[in-house]
Amino acid sequence: MKSQARVVVIGGGMFGVSLLYHLTKEGWSDVVLCEKGELTSGSTWHAAAQCPNFVGSYNYAKVHQASIDLYTGLEAETGLSTGWHGCGGIRLAVTPQEVDWFHHVKGIARNIGFHMEIIPPEEIARHHPLLQTDGVLAAAYTANDGHLDPSGAVQSMARGARNGGAEIYRQNRVTGIERLTGGEFRVVTENGAITCEHVVNAAGCYGPQVGEMVGIKTPYVNIMHCYVVTENHPAIEALDTELPVVRDPYSSNYLRQEGNGILIGAYETADAQTIWDEGVDWDLDMPLFDPDFDRISLNLERGAERLPAFAEVGIKRIVCGAITHTPDSSFLGGPAAGVRNFWQFCGTSIGISQGGGAGRFLAQWMVHGQSELNPREFDPRRYGDWAMDGYARAKAVEDYEMMYAPGLPGEERMAGRPVRMTPICPTLKSRGAVFTEVFGWERPKYFDPSGAVEQPGWRRTNAHDLVNAEVLAVRERVGIIDLTTFSKYEISGADAEACLNRLCARRMPTRDGGIALTHMLTDAGRIESEITVTRLGDMFYVLSSIVAQLHDYDWLSQHLGADEDVTICDITDETGMLLLTGPRARDVLAGLTDADLSNAAFPWLSGKAITVGGVACRALRVSYAGELGWELHHPIGDMQRLYDALWQAGTAHGMVNFGSYALNALRLEKGYKGWGAELTTEISPVEANIGRFVNMKKGDFKGRAGVEAHMANPLGIRCVYLSVDVNDADCRGNEPVMVDDRAVGVVTSGAWCATVGTCLAFAYVEDAFATPGTALQVEVLGDRRGAIVLDDAPQWDPENARLRA
Repeated sequence: MKSQARVVVIGGGMFGVSLLYHLTKEGWSDVVLCEKGELTSGSTWHAAAQCPNFVGSYNYAKVHQASIDLYTGLEAETGLSTGWHGCGGIRLAVTPQEVDWFHHVKGIARNIGFHMEIIPPEEIARHHPLLQTDGVLAAAYTANDGHLDPSGAVQSMARGARNGGAEIYRQNRVTGIERLTGGEFRVVTENGAITCEHVVNAAGCYGPQVGEMVGIKTPYVNIMHCYVVTENHPAIEALDTELPVVRDPYSSNYLRQEGNGILIGAYETADAQTIWDEGVDWDLDMPLFDPDFDRISLNLERGAERLPAFAEVGIKRIVCGAITHTPDSSFLGGPAAGVRNFWQFCGTSIGISQGGGAGRFLAQWMVHGQSELNPREFDPRRYGDWAMDGYARAKAVEDYEMMYAPGLPGEERMAGRPVRMTPICPTLKSRGAVFTEVFGWERPKYFDPSGAVEQPGWRRTNAHDLVNAEVLAVRERVGIIDLTTFSKYEISGADAEACLNRLCARRMPTRDGGIALTHMLTDAGRIESEITVTRLGDMFYVLSSIVAQLHDYDWLSQHLGADEDVTICDITDETGMLLLTGPRARDVLAGLTDADLSNAAFPWLSGKAITVGGVACRALRVSYAGELGWELHHPIGDMQRLYDALWQAGTAHGMVNFGSYALNALRLEKGYKGWGAELTTEISPVEANIGRFVNMKKGDFKGRAGVEAHMANPLGIRCVYLSVDVNDADCRGNEPVMVDDRAVGVVTSGAWCATVGTCLAFAYVEDAFATPGTALQVEVLGDRRGAIVLDDAPQWDPENARLRA
């Protein structure tokens, strides 16, 4: 066994072996994998191993497509079969909301390039003659779906990895991981130790225990999942072609042909059972459990209604094993927070369908510093320690039980909530706040004094008119919003300014109180993060998205020079923030502070320390709503006092509470692009049309050479600002932009914007269609809607007169 390697992958299931294989494809051959038993002996070997194209996430659709591409071509490379069955797939819709969802996913299919049809119930028999379609409104047919032999696929990738120089050590459990003073790891195994630069936790059901070896918490649980296989059925024996895999929300099952019999896998909609809550015995190998028929009896009864042939033959085998589930069903695939070069690659609930593609994209990230897709949906740092214990278990069980219930826009799944609330949440709730969750925090999305909750759906909901009223109130009078859900850091030290200038594409403010919006870039010039920096004396106050709290802290701290005198302090959790904004904001604030709020004394894009209603605040004259306004940053313990003072002072000025829905519409009216939507590591400032925030004259900075390369050879796409002619459904993101019958781009975000009376959206389109005035179409829930490319100027207040008012 080697004593040194560049990478040690821990775990020999689908995820671990896929990553090992793809690391060699990306050029790293000095890589090893340690597996405590045999390859696939955890959860992989007993997987039902379906591989669907159909998925409701744009980035996941790329992952699934990459998996299918790999599995269907791997045998030609390695000589070992993956056991691929290209039988196609059918997903059934039994509610109008599910039909809308199908149209949304079909829009994703247009851009990704996989085949998908939405067919009426009477056409289902053409693909699956044995299926009962009572209650079915439509079906999504994806022709390239299939299933495979999971052990065969892993062994084929293992051979490919070995051919690329990788080594695999079976029957060799990792017993500990030590961090060496030089930053490397010493991975201790039963057969010796390996010193390496990178460690990957691909340990599946053991993932939380491997994470503990380096002091990190891993938020997922193991859940028991069962499928049954029947004896042969004469009707299946008589078929000329294999039946497609069916996914049925009525029975909460997947149903497919297995040989000449039937396989039905059950996702219980209640009483799902977690296992190994206190950790998994290291001596377990290929574990299975005694079946609990009572728990899945309803699934099987309904499965027999959907597929009557199931009830006509006996059951010959039942497989009951463990699968992992995170709180949001997305796997953990990326850097662990706070431990440089320790990567999480675990927590997948459908690891066969994702493993092939996920390994490819994580390998790109490890080798090149970024992947070809936006990884934020998978980044383990989307969770902090707040997500552990009861929350992780409750949300994971909820996710499992709702496996075939599509998450609808506006839907709030309440298991495990609330976790984190600001002090004013009860007051806001009493005033009609309807909350959503972001990074564990409860955040108002809109206000309804009647107390009604949002009726979720893809079309406009009961929140629509209320949000419009909030938008207009902010534009015409003044509004207040709890924006505590932003990340906040203090960066100080003799080298703080030089460090930030080196890491950011824009020069740091030089005057006390100056504010700059800037971006941190990868070496290839792609957009890693967006931050707002305020200079307060010799200290820099840095703000970014709350979901980037751990990500941005890692990026800043891990790019410090060895000799730089820089201190980074994360003050997110102890700092509240209220935004007061609108043309009457100064009038409200003036009665609560002795500070001079005039333009001369307190201009736009400046910050200073002031006292408001007796509360010490850092007041920043900025507003994501695009109106006169101040962000008031304050000790979170004083939040109730500050809010009450502002609310009382605002009454005379018609002040309203508003939420994140309205803020999204307000920022679209101002043409503000969002991190994670328009601004991702998939593109550079060139394609994003944010070149004004990149100062190429300030000297070298991280990503400068990459930006120059994009300027000389851009990607051929451009971010455009669209006005879309909609009806009862607005753009949300992921809708295809069409010319004739060809997808030429994709919407990244959108909303109805009440002030300007239209749906506004951002989209990335091919350069040929990016000229202002170009007429395009956007497919919204299957309906082609006219769209016009606008110029880059905001649709509201293009001269920024109101911000400067």
